[in-house]
Amino acid sequence: MAKVFQFFRESKAELKKVVWPSGQDALSSLKVVLISTIIIAAILGLFDWGFTELFRLIMK
Repeated sequence: MAKVFQFFRESKAELKKVVWPSGQDALSSLKVVLISTIIIAAILGLFDWGFTELFRLIMK
């Protein structure tokens, strides 16, 4: 049981050493992730649509 408490004490000490990003940095990273996700989703959607139409033409 003592090891569990030691683990949490050490974890808390390590978290105090972490350099957290500023709000501006976090917002900037969020924008990059959202834009990248939208672009990749659009590309995959176009591929899906294209292959669907191709298979429709083949199956006729």
